[in-house]
Amino acid sequence: MDILISYAHREADLAGLPIEALAQQVLAAEEVPDRAEVSISFVDDATIAQLNERYRSIAGPTDVLSFECDSVADELSDAAMVSEHVYEVGDVIIAPDVAERQASEYGQSFKAEIELLLVHGLLHLCGYDHMRDDEARIMEAREEELLHAWRTQEGGPR
Repeated sequence: MDILISYAHREADLAGLPIEALAQQVLAAEEVPDRAEVSISFVDDATIAQLNERYRSIAGPTDVLSFECDSVADELSDAAMVSEHVYEVGDVIIAPDVAERQASEYGQSFKAEIELLLVHGLLHLCGYDHMRDDEARIMEAREEELLHAWRTQEGGPR
């Protein structure tokens, strides 16, 4: 899998985090094809606020946005599995300043909040949603499961 990471904001704080490894683990757990490509971008509050307004009609910054390209449900057919084309999963945009504020509010580390937002964004690309209560329970349970597996592998909570 190709994980393309853009540090447009706070590269010094983020480049040392295992972003690519976590993304690889989540996508493998969700059985995304090896020929997949995902982009992950870290942007400032102004940039994510513009995207939030443009695509969700919500004013102000948010923590994470996901933009799906190739649908998991459509692309995981037998024909797609034998195809040679690159499976473009989509883009995850994370606002590290929002993540830092939330980490402080929720009493967890900046790294743990970034991990949560990354998993959350990737799950959206894989078809999960949280608009209804039943969907939210499923998505949150999957987030917890993936983060637990990640943190157990990485040596404990952050």
